[in-house]
Amino acid sequence: MSSFSMSLSRTSSSSSSPFFPKHSSSLINGDPSRRSLSFLSASPQGLNLGDKLCARSERKLVQSSVVVGDGAVITKSSSGEIKDGPLSITSLEANKLVIESDEKSTVSITVVGASGDLAKKKIFPALFALYYEGCLPEHFTIYGYARSKMTDAQLRDMVSKTLTCRIDKRENCGEKMEEFLKRCFYHTGQYDSQEHFVALDNKLKEHEGGRLSNRLFYLSIPPNIFVDAVKCASSSASSVTGWTRVIVEKPFGRDTKTSAALTKSLKQYLDEDQIFRIDHYLGKELVENLSVLRFSNLIFEPLWSRQYIQNVQFIFSEDFGTEGRGGYFDHYGIIRDIMQNHLLQILALFAMETPVSLDAEDIRNEKVKVLRSMRPIQLEDVVIGQYKSTTKGGVTYPGYTDDKTVPKDSLTPTFAAAALFIDNARWDGVPFLMKAGKALHTRSAEIRVQFRHVPGNLYNRNSGTNLDRTTNELVIRVQPDEGIYLKINNKVPGLGMRLDQSNLNLLYSARYSKEIPDAYERLLLDAIEGERRLFIRSDELDAAWALFTPLLKEIEEKKTIPEFYPYGSRGPVGAHYLAAKHNVQWGDLSLDQ
Repeated sequence: MSSFSMSLSRTSSSSSSPFFPKHSSSLINGDPSRRSLSFLSASPQGLNLGDKLCARSERKLVQSSVVVGDGAVITKSSSGEIKDGPLSITSLEANKLVIESDEKSTVSITVVGASGDLAKKKIFPALFALYYEGCLPEHFTIYGYARSKMTDAQLRDMVSKTLTCRIDKRENCGEKMEEFLKRCFYHTGQYDSQEHFVALDNKLKEHEGGRLSNRLFYLSIPPNIFVDAVKCASSSASSVTGWTRVIVEKPFGRDTKTSAALTKSLKQYLDEDQIFRIDHYLGKELVENLSVLRFSNLIFEPLWSRQYIQNVQFIFSEDFGTEGRGGYFDHYGIIRDIMQNHLLQILALFAMETPVSLDAEDIRNEKVKVLRSMRPIQLEDVVIGQYKSTTKGGVTYPGYTDDKTVPKDSLTPTFAAAALFIDNARWDGVPFLMKAGKALHTRSAEIRVQFRHVPGNLYNRNSGTNLDRTTNELVIRVQPDEGIYLKINNKVPGLGMRLDQSNLNLLYSARYSKEIPDAYERLLLDAIEGERRLFIRSDELDAAWALFTPLLKEIEEKKTIPEFYPYGSRGPVGAHYLAAKHNVQWGDLSLDQ
């Protein structure tokens, strides 16, 4: 086997370099077809390592590759045969190659801002879930980094309170928790201190033990200190033998100018392919299922156009207010917080043309085309609102400006509805309606596709005068109670001719016994694997801000007063007039809700 030993030699750079090493991640950061060089990208379809990797074969390429000593690439086809010209090795030999590579490499995950709520409630639990499911490599270390004074034991105690074995109820839950917590460590440091990041680097090296070092930094910190943290990590704690990647949490600026400035600053120290801009909604199971639903079902793709679709709705609602986070929220508002990122990203995935392949760049190219084809948003096609105090059942619910962290004269919208249009051949004239708000009557996120009326419908007389009530509608419920259902018209059993609307329903909780993974689990695993499909590219971000910045500027310059709505209601009345203006009825107001 010596002639087939894995080539792990790297072009390394000096640890004193002020930049993360350019393309310092072996071939994983290069040719996507050669990502199986390490355990991070060996596909379960290709090189089967049993419990060493979680099963994600449905999301990987059919072919896997390994690099042998002379630089040749050996590929394994879906049939199981591994070959490349005159070279051929058995599956068992290939497994041994990747296992050997696994033993020689390690991943160090540093959660910057480890004492914050996001880290405690989402990041550490997601990392444990990945470990519990066998998705993390054999050799890994997790470091918490923050300004708070804390010991390793205190970090473990803090993290242990948030861990659950919700994915699977196996008896070894407690044992797995103990094993995971032993891999968790803490380092106290300032975000702008080179000295403190040097100390972190020394600790990481101790745990890496001379193995091929791959490092992932998760920036769970306010955006105003992103650049300071990246600068210090780049010069003092980046890997010189493997890859280095950085996950950046939203918000990515407040408008086109600040977003571009942030991107420019980050790119002083990072290549674009090292920046993973996370939007956790893209990791939601039903958002991930969008392209599968459309491109792998013959009945949907022919209908996905202006010829059959009357309108598309993206609805996001929360049944709570700012709850003490008003100081942060007031700086951004609901349009920046939800519409410009979460809902717009889902819209782009929904409306894109068929990509050349499932490769990340092919998919992101199509999303950018959608964003660049969108018509500028007009203020008259937007309704903004702000929730006010109300009393229900003897309980008084506070208004937005009752929050002590919010200025009493704040005009920041907590609700917004907008009509958007895509000026291309597929979607010309089809209104895409967005609606997002806080302190509404329910918590939900869903996509509603309302189809056109049946031309010359023979059963109009039996359906009544409201044709909208008989329109077919495809509903993709992102949360909660994930599901997909299609509204169809059918005859009520009996001797008469009476029509009814029923649902062809796929309720995930009834169909699948396994609990759906949290979005952060999927996105963290993608970042470790180098899969960028669900992360936002810089030109995507530019196109998204180009669409919303003029609108936001006009709202703020004109000091547009939001329409007030009671806490726990369905939102401002103006949202219904906006929908009616475009001959649309909000789907979440129908009787089935």
